[in-house]
Amino acid sequence: MGPVRRGLIGGALVLGPVPAWAEVCDKMRPNWDGAPVTAFGEFLYLLQTPVVLLLIIATALAVRFRSEWGGLVVVVGWSLSTFLVTGWGADGDLQALAMTEGCVGNSTMFIIAAALVCVGVVLYTAPLKRDKKSGDQ
Repeated sequence: MGPVRRGLIGGALVLGPVPAWAEVCDKMRPNWDGAPVTAFGEFLYLLQTPVVLLLIIATALAVRFRSEWGGLVVVVGWSLSTFLVTGWGADGDLQALAMTEGCVGNSTMFIIAAALVCVGVVLYTAPLKRDKKSGDQ
């Protein structure tokens, strides 16, 4: 094994993500077990946050009562939750480091699910068009 190959292998070991190296996972996910988080695992984790659980209840109520204003509040809430929960806010650098370490997964699945919920709520709670009678013109 040549010196160049040894240098490349040693450099890869030093630069590779190690859970205890950056200590970002202790801040982001204190109970992380060391296994890399998949996109589905991140989706399940984000669904269990208190904000999202409240939004699920509010969405069910807005759909149940077919409330236009409730639907608006729910859509704004889902939009804010995707912004805050997925780390696009002030902790963007920590989010990127945690994804490199493996304790935070890709949040694309959560964003897509939130967008689909928003579209469904808007379409379901939209005002119904009433048929006009021929004499009402």
